[in-house]
Amino acid sequence: MKSENTPFRGGPLDGRVLPVLLGLTGHPPKWYEVPVPSPDGAPATVHTYERVPAGYTKRLGLQRGWVYAYVPGGRPRRTLKWPWSKPASGG
Repeated sequence: MKSENTPFRGGPLDGRVLPVLLGLTGHPPKWYEVPVPSPDGAPATVHTYERVPAGYTKRLGLQRGWVYAYVPGGRPRRTLKWPWSKPASGG
């Protein structure tokens, strides 16, 4: 499998560049989770990073690659939205 050296911004991995395995499309995964075990036996803390574009070139506007940005709140919960469902009442 191919891997790509991807920089991390924010959180405990700030400034580090780690090799991340690429998926079938040639991109790293959208989310990168780092479990950190606690010394007292409590459940592990999970630090979450989201893949964002590293930047764009000036002339053609091409993307320069990917960077993982720290998300302190963790992954947002997604709800399924079916076309036949009624919209949620706003209260």
